[in-house]
Amino acid sequence: MSFDSSPETKRLYERFQLIINGPALFNAIVTGLDLDVFPYLCKNPKSTFEELREYTGIPSHKLRVLLQALCATELLEKEDGGYTNSSVAEELLADEGPESWRHILIGWQRIYYPAFTHMTSALRTGTNTGLASYPGSEPTLYQRLAKDPETEGILHASMGAFTQQSMPGLLENAEIGSLRHLLDVGGGDGTTAAALAKRHPEMRITVFDMPSVTRIAEQAVPSGSDGQVRLHPGDIFDDPYPRDVDGILFSHVLEVFDAEQILHLLGKAYEALPSGGKIFLYGFNVTEDETRGLLAARLSLYLNVLASGQGMAYPATDYEAWLKQVGFSTVESVTALPYEHGLTIGTKA
Repeated sequence: MSFDSSPETKRLYERFQLIINGPALFNAIVTGLDLDVFPYLCKNPKSTFEELREYTGIPSHKLRVLLQALCATELLEKEDGGYTNSSVAEELLADEGPESWRHILIGWQRIYYPAFTHMTSALRTGTNTGLASYPGSEPTLYQRLAKDPETEGILHASMGAFTQQSMPGLLENAEIGSLRHLLDVGGGDGTTAAALAKRHPEMRITVFDMPSVTRIAEQAVPSGSDGQVRLHPGDIFDDPYPRDVDGILFSHVLEVFDAEQILHLLGKAYEALPSGGKIFLYGFNVTEDETRGLLAARLSLYLNVLASGQGMAYPATDYEAWLKQVGFSTVESVTALPYEHGLTIGTKA
């Protein structure tokens, strides 16, 4: 088959090759993480093959295959027989802290990507058939993992690390910094609350999530915070929201649900807020024509195949319309934030 030689066609052809070879190369990267190749090369740049073989304990031929794959991704560079992290690998993969992409990618490999083999059946039937791999009768991944602390921990480490990577668009917003008491609905492991508490010492923050998740969040609550961050276990749909708040945050939460559920949550938030209270919706925003955004597309597929069987990365205009529908008078959005994120803010009259 022949292709025209236009630059755009060549670009799309190269993109096609990257995508179809991506699953194998992605798993090679995670294997590199499992073997601590990137942190090792951070401390020992220009290491030889024999030095890497001795460090990893991998047989020579197998290590040769792995290093070939990692160099093909351009995350590793080989020069004069020595291996070195590329600048991207050094920035994203060499660090082992809680914000490292290590945790993100391991979570995607262990939990997200195995479910994608169910994609055709999930989209045909309209149900998250990938959930069958997890025991239980609950309709969402999050509910089933409440009985599997080890896997739940992997998931929240992955989500927490990505939250830290994508958080600046929220932390740097001046309006959220003006709040007295913020309710973080679906606040997960407390990553966002801890960052906001550090940035705004006068703000009180209450994290409202499932009991199994707030137990994880106990580890992220800043020590010595004198109650600045509090945990409120419960059901975000059925249980009442605290009424002494002047701001409510949904960060990486509403994408999980359909329009009816989102309206229910926003309606509860509206009733809980006082006059002048603000609501903040932060997370992935797909572009208005819904044709751009690799991260948003991956998230939408994950939600429908595995996590909840519904939801998606919505455009900002959807959030604006929903906020107005439940009664918020002033609504505005900040779009094109890093990692395909957006922030929509509503104020109660």
